[in-house]
Amino acid sequence: MTEVLFYHLELQPLERVLPTLLERTLERGWRAVVQCASEERLEAIDGWLWTYREDSFLPHGTIRDGPPALQPIFLTTGEENPNGANVRFLVEGAVISDFKPYDRVVLIFNGHDAAAIELARAEWKRARAMGCEVTYWQQADNGRWERRA
Repeated sequence: MTEVLFYHLELQPLERVLPTLLERTLERGWRAVVQCASEERLEAIDGWLWTYREDSFLPHGTIRDGPPALQPIFLTTGEENPNGANVRFLVEGAVISDFKPYDRVVLIFNGHDAAAIELARAEWKRARAMGCEVTYWQQADNGRWERRA
């Protein structure tokens, strides 16, 4: 059964949260696709995944970087899965038509954006209707993620 995890950003921006979640994904031996809603956002994420920490980077690529199947993390604006990812990350309003091809789908949304919250609610209902296991995560004041639903 596909797990759909909703991460509600309030205390930290996407730039701080996404790399940590991608690191955990790779540590488990999984591959990931990160789907952005725009080319501009894809370009920004592509740049900061190389530089988000001084002592490390996350191996990733886009369609411009050679064979997608060789990328442990593939960045896209479309619904394709050219690297055989088990985990799909949806950021800043990106959506897919079907959650089921993945072991896990992670929808990360801005808790200060009313439109993003409404989209997350609609996707929550759609994921449940598709028979997915859904969970909702929110950051506590200490920065740790807590499961709220």
